[in-house]
Amino acid sequence: MTRDEFNTFCASFRASTHVVQWGNADVWKVGGKVFAICGWNDGADAFTFKVSDLAFEILSDMPGLRPAPYMASRGLKWVQQYGSPGLSDPELKQHIAASYDMVVAKLKKKLRLDLGL
Repeated sequence: MTRDEFNTFCASFRASTHVVQWGNADVWKVGGKVFAICGWNDGADAFTFKVSDLAFEILSDMPGLRPAPYMASRGLKWVQQYGSPGLSDPELKQHIAASYDMVVAKLKKKLRLDLGL
């Protein structure tokens, strides 16, 4: 997946917002909470997303994936795809969609209603 494809995919989620921060990273949020990031690997495309506890255990050991720098060191269950072989594009999209769903589920009910979620 390219950065442009990542941004197009993340923009397709209802009520998602985009900011560029943290050294030119594309950061995608819903309700002010991050669900996906691209750009934390020395200028190469790296994709970072929230995962379940089980997915964290499985994905963290796969070639091309690792616990997300900064986030995982603080006990958060986030994974970064930084190299090959990593996930296929459809698998990566599934994990980004799951990240979005997990973040939405944690938003307060009123905020979800205000955002039309």
